[in-house]
Amino acid sequence: MDSVFSAIGGEPTFDKLVGGFYEQVKDDDILGPMYPEDDMDGAHDRLKWFLMQYWGGPQHFSENRGHPRLRMRHARFPVDRAAALRWLELMENSLDRIDEETIPPAYRHMIWDHMQRVAGMLVNRPD
Repeated sequence: MDSVFSAIGGEPTFDKLVGGFYEQVKDDDILGPMYPEDDMDGAHDRLKWFLMQYWGGPQHFSENRGHPRLRMRHARFPVDRAAALRWLELMENSLDRIDEETIPPAYRHMIWDHMQRVAGMLVNRPD
């Protein structure tokens, strides 16, 4: 059985997904301030590496950053419910730009379910 990574086109698909997300982050009033302007390329790479690794692709994240430890890595950012919902909104916008031939509905559902769980897990501030 192929990995999700392979089944949906590998790195180019994840690059498009993450690129579409970060295009929106730059001007976003909630998420934009959390990202240093001089590290947008680094943030793009780290998210892409994480998603590719999670879905069965190369282990670039672990090789470059170690264990994901997502809650620890995001603890310094004020992630409240509004931030988590905005992250999901921008990610969904990006996911919606990728055609169903590239990411068929069953895979899209799996990816979206994972994103919703991760966004909820990273909330670290009360409303």
